[in-house]
Amino acid sequence: MSFFISGDSLKTTYETISAGLFKPDNMKIQVLFGLFLLFPFFSQAQECNLTITGHVRDMGTNIPLEFATVFLEETGQGTLSDSTGLFKLENICEGEYHFYLTHIACDPKQIYFKISKDTVIDLYLNHHFELLDEVVVHASRDENSTQESNSVSRENITSESNKNLSDILEQVAGVSVLKSGTGISKPVVHGMYGNRVAIVNNGIQQAGQQWGNDHAPEIDPFVADHLSVVKGAGALAYGGNSLGSVVLVETKPIDEDPHLHGEANYVFQSNGLGNTLNLKVEEKADWASWRISGTYKLIGDHKAPEYFLTNTGKREANIALQLEKNFSNKWSSELYYSLFNTDIGILRGSHVGNLTDLEDALSRDVPFFTQDDFSYNIEAPRQEVSHHLLKLSTKYLIDDSKVLSFKYGGQLNQRKEFDVRRSERSDIPALSLDQHMHFIEGQFSASLWQDVFLKTGLQFNFTDNTNNPETGILPLIPDYRAFQTSAFAIAQKEMDRLLLELGGRYDLKQLNAVTITQSQPHSIERYNLVFHNYSFSGGVKFKVAPQFTTNLNLGYMLRAPEVNELFSFGLHQGVSGIEEGNRMLQAERSTKILWSNDLKVKDKLFLQALGYYQQVNDYIYLQPQSEYRLTIRGAFPVFLYEQTDAEIFGADFMAKYIPVESLDFLVRYAIIRGKDLTNDLYLINMPSDNIFGQAVYSWKGGDLLWNLRFGVNGKYVFEQKNIQPEQDFVLPPDAYFLLGATVGAHFKLKNDSLLKLSIKGENLLNSSYRDYLNRFRYFADEPGINVSFNANYTF
Repeated sequence: MSFFISGDSLKTTYETISAGLFKPDNMKIQVLFGLFLLFPFFSQAQECNLTITGHVRDMGTNIPLEFATVFLEETGQGTLSDSTGLFKLENICEGEYHFYLTHIACDPKQIYFKISKDTVIDLYLNHHFELLDEVVVHASRDENSTQESNSVSRENITSESNKNLSDILEQVAGVSVLKSGTGISKPVVHGMYGNRVAIVNNGIQQAGQQWGNDHAPEIDPFVADHLSVVKGAGALAYGGNSLGSVVLVETKPIDEDPHLHGEANYVFQSNGLGNTLNLKVEEKADWASWRISGTYKLIGDHKAPEYFLTNTGKREANIALQLEKNFSNKWSSELYYSLFNTDIGILRGSHVGNLTDLEDALSRDVPFFTQDDFSYNIEAPRQEVSHHLLKLSTKYLIDDSKVLSFKYGGQLNQRKEFDVRRSERSDIPALSLDQHMHFIEGQFSASLWQDVFLKTGLQFNFTDNTNNPETGILPLIPDYRAFQTSAFAIAQKEMDRLLLELGGRYDLKQLNAVTITQSQPHSIERYNLVFHNYSFSGGVKFKVAPQFTTNLNLGYMLRAPEVNELFSFGLHQGVSGIEEGNRMLQAERSTKILWSNDLKVKDKLFLQALGYYQQVNDYIYLQPQSEYRLTIRGAFPVFLYEQTDAEIFGADFMAKYIPVESLDFLVRYAIIRGKDLTNDLYLINMPSDNIFGQAVYSWKGGDLLWNLRFGVNGKYVFEQKNIQPEQDFVLPPDAYFLLGATVGAHFKLKNDSLLKLSIKGENLLNSSYRDYLNRFRYFADEPGINVSFNANYTF
């Protein structure tokens, strides 16, 4: 421990004691006293002569960041980076420090280090998060993949965490959202959705009742530090029935910081009078590193510009626990558990009682059963969902080039759906399902000779899905058990500016289903189906110049039909329609080619262009029928699962221009076409072309108020003009434009804590519109103007 003594104090002390101390018989005491007085100065010279140097760079582009602030919280020392991103801190004592990094238009970052010698470190901030490549952010091998992906930053996740996970992903170019009202949404990536888009939650593929388009992913956005959409065909290690698109929801490792840190978030939204509260804390303790997160949401009826959307409220309560333990330098393990609970209201006007009312509902300006007053009440039709996820993983470093890892994932999904039923039976669920899933994986990774990297793995997946008998009606989905055994291998080869990738995967899937016949008298039918799925992919990534990279990827995949596509029969409440499966469906066979290019010009202009073409033989889709059907539970439209040969092609474009450091412009454009080759028609449920533009001004500010941001954005969605009248119950809605704006600032508080405040406006023109990808567009408009307030306190 070091301390300082002023010269005057030292003189007074010396004069006071020198008369009695400095005598011939006290020479030993004199020597000891002199050493005691000089010790602080010796310790100061020994301990505080260290130097810390390094560079601050942008994580997405590796560009040096000028005028970034590097601040040591323990000493109060700080410095700015120069034009090359270089910073230098001198006269540092040996010890433990929290580095606090800030830069204009960046989310601040805190990093913990132990300093025992002169140190050189590179620090990264998310200055251009729109340009992040998933493999750069998450993989240990920098940029070593040919797959194409984009990410959503942690700051954007927290600022929009009152929304569903899928709605947040819509920020990524090429991603749209398939909705069932205001509270349920699923991502659409390059025209693929539902069973064709795998969602990997913290390393485990999400295994709820994901077959339903009205079943949103049971994932709390607050637990995610990175959201990535892998749009290439090379994501073989993630498994599932993906046809080239994987959504990664990942948490970051717990910081090596022995102090307690965390954050509290609160979001209020005006439309629906919604409240969202989250608290997360973490610490590196001696026994293990731990992190816990809890979230609560309460949202009432949303409001279209002209009327309330009755019974569209939502309640949600979630918790997640993460433990990490390093047993040695070579062996580490992780335990992760999450619980997700939600109660979602379904638009009351989407369920009507007879055929005449149904035909009227499809053309009404205001839905049936619309109330004049706002309410938090959630009544039938509604959904109750509970999802448990447990993950155990361990990793062993054999040597510097070989890693062996094992992973177990267990999930329990409990879903109940309540219809409007007669004789006061609406509290009895019409659908009650329990699903158990167990997943085991062993994976081996190694860097081999001549810059060849190999990743191989074996996986086993078991699913048990059971209908509970409390419903009193025939189940929409039968009881079934599914077994899947998989093996994959991916090899990569680096050659100067060229990267080659080749991979393959094989899945053996067995489906045992127990169904009940629809005709009288009812009898039980058993099906034992076996599918052999195999996938191949290859890619090349070439760095033409330091500013230009091109990437080509080609893949061939098979996808077995899911249980709902084969056996569903009955009312699918969340989409307000009757769905009927087809037991004659064959596996889909898909070939996809993807070409992407990244260009940066003088660190001012960033361009990304991606084109893709996908041909799917025996493409499975849900086709609206010309009939309506009257049941004891009401009148509903009918949808059948059919197959055809199809092609899907399109392009994603993104440009970001930064004329000065405090101002940036962003433009995203997506175009997509889907063709039914067999019937010479366009495919239904394909996203409309859309363009998004944004301008953001940032001001660095002073010591207390800084990083003030103001942004304005607009989104234009074109009319889907390719659908014929006979393909759907109503024609696609008109084009629409949405105007938005944001303002926010950071406040530095005591004890190095940080308060971030922001206000965001959506649909500021309060436009009345309907979105083609919302299944409830048949009945109601989308929500009107919404202003949300976000507060984030980091400590």
